[in-house]
Amino acid sequence: MHAHRLPRVAGLLLALTVLAFFGLHTGDAFAAGGGVGDFLRVNMAPVMFAALVVFLLLGYPVAFALAANGLLFALIGIELGLFQENFLQALPERIYGTMNNDVLLAVPFFTFMGLILERSGMAEDLLDTIGQLFGPIRGGLAYAVIFVGALLAATTGVVAASVISMGLISLPIMLRYGYDRRLASGVIAASGTLAQIIPPSLVLIVLADQLGRSVGDMYEGAFIPGLVLSAMYAGYVFLVTIIWPARAPGLPPEAQTLRDADGQTRRFSLLVVALISLVLAYGYMKLFTKLTAGADFVVLTMSLMVAIAFVIALINKLFGLGLLSRMTEQVIFVMVPPLALIFLVLGTIFIGVATPTEGGAMGAAGAILLAYGKKRMTFELLKQATESTAKLSAFVLFILVGARVFSLTFYGVNGHLWVEHLLVGLPGGATGFLIVVNVMVFLLAFFLDFFELAFIVVPLLGPAAEKLGIDLIWFGVILGVNMQTSFMHPPFGFALFFLRSVAPKNPYKDRVTGRMMEPVTTGQIYWGAVPFVVIQCIMVALVVIFPGMVMHYKASAVQLDQKAIDKQFDSIQIPGLGGTGLPGGFDLNAPPVIGVPPKP
Repeated sequence: MHAHRLPRVAGLLLALTVLAFFGLHTGDAFAAGGGVGDFLRVNMAPVMFAALVVFLLLGYPVAFALAANGLLFALIGIELGLFQENFLQALPERIYGTMNNDVLLAVPFFTFMGLILERSGMAEDLLDTIGQLFGPIRGGLAYAVIFVGALLAATTGVVAASVISMGLISLPIMLRYGYDRRLASGVIAASGTLAQIIPPSLVLIVLADQLGRSVGDMYEGAFIPGLVLSAMYAGYVFLVTIIWPARAPGLPPEAQTLRDADGQTRRFSLLVVALISLVLAYGYMKLFTKLTAGADFVVLTMSLMVAIAFVIALINKLFGLGLLSRMTEQVIFVMVPPLALIFLVLGTIFIGVATPTEGGAMGAAGAILLAYGKKRMTFELLKQATESTAKLSAFVLFILVGARVFSLTFYGVNGHLWVEHLLVGLPGGATGFLIVVNVMVFLLAFFLDFFELAFIVVPLLGPAAEKLGIDLIWFGVILGVNMQTSFMHPPFGFALFFLRSVAPKNPYKDRVTGRMMEPVTTGQIYWGAVPFVVIQCIMVALVVIFPGMVMHYKASAVQLDQKAIDKQFDSIQIPGLGGTGLPGGFDLNAPPVIGVPPKP
């Protein structure tokens, strides 16, 4: 028998054994109120959850495992009198409600945008230009990968697109100039996973939907943690360059091609333009807007800053002023498209002009225009992106439909109360709850990807967190940072698989230097990921310890003064309420008279 069929056969035998067991024992045991029937009446919820875990570990598709478990235990619950059969009549409405969910419509929009941008040439231009900018310093290429990874995360929101793009473009360059293979692979994989936590992340959309909170608030709450995590990645690279400088050398002079006619790079002109743009943008935001802090202030200030820098560079180029170096002009012109998309998507969401779904639609349209402007837009590209988007969207929808079937039965047998009592009763209150939940999600991430965690585990955790008084946006961001590790866990992390698919598996000849290069082994990719998994865990702890990194989202919310509202209601006077003052001489206190016409 083939090895890949063993899990399926084992699962089938297990299911048949369970069914036969119930068939033999439901009669007498259930009628007598003891045996298996009595055990299941008390423990239906944990048995149902354990059965789901068994089927997932056996390798069955998640959507079908969820739905099959839900229907199987619904029938068992009906037989035991634990589940009312009329609950199943709500199933079509729940499935239709899933398909009618406008929030989830953002998933195909952002996926399509990411796939178009992956092939538009934006990543190549960014990596080449930012690599030239940071190249001469030790670890410069690694800093460039982290910076570009954060930008791609803020424009695409798709991990696969970021990891594959940077793996194809940056990894050969880093290996060419002597970067340690573990450091290079770890930086690329970790920077790609920033798309999980930096808006517009697909994970944050799903988490907001499952927790019943606003996607815009979830985006705003996750913005600062995403930037802090990027800075921590850069801090790790800095430590490596200090302790082991040979692992991340700078680019040699011959590799720096963005020079002026006299051979100078004049990076200081970029610093001058950045400072002028920052002062003007910050002054405008402070003097002419009511925003003072928060993610919306940061995004709008950054967008205005880039617009000012772009105008300066455009005037310098059109009129041949020669005030800016070639590198400064190139950096500004390359940075404009992704930052314009960031404003188009995140800026419009944060300032309240667009919903996340509408922002995703504008981002998809902007990605098409960007690809067209770079002359990369073809019918074949559009077809590939549409097909991939349809596949991912169908994958998400099928899992969500299966989760709806499972949750209907699980809630019907009071499984949510079992989970709530289990978690709320943990020692330590909210702190103990957060510690246990994060350890559990971290361990589950070894075997489940973020969609499975979001659709199976999060709906069970949300009510318990809310009962403990935990803000669900803060809780969602904590889970989002934690779920990043599901992409980086050796040996099952998807980001590692994406990088493995594009990293050289055999010795190859470098096309620039002509030297034979050693391949990147799977072990090097795994070991390179370990420090970044540790950094992600530290970031989870920081978000728990410093909730202000997330809770700033409330600063932009409309604040209501309850005392003022009560005072306004108290001051409202209805004329004639005491029996006089109503027009026409009506008396509200008079008894009703039926059948008698009013006096003329």
